[in-house]
Amino acid sequence: MDKKRLYRSRQERMVCGVCGGIAEYFDIDPTIIRLIWVLVMVSSCGTGLLAYFIAAVIIPDQPQT
Repeated sequence: MDKKRLYRSRQERMVCGVCGGIAEYFDIDPTIIRLIWVLVMVSSCGTGLLAYFIAAVIIPDQPQT
C-alpha cells in the first residue's frame, strides 16, 4: 500500500498550492480549506499568514506525473 504524502498542489493552486494540497490530502473541497485558512488568518492577527508561508517552504511540490 502506498503511503499518503502531503504535497503542494499543482492543479488547485491559487498562491502557493498549500490549501489545495491539504484538501487533496484529506480528500475535501479546496474552497473549504481556503475559507478555514482565511478565518484563522483574520482571527490570529496575521500569524496564519506566517504559518502559510512556512508551510509553502516546508511542504514539497507535487511530483510531475
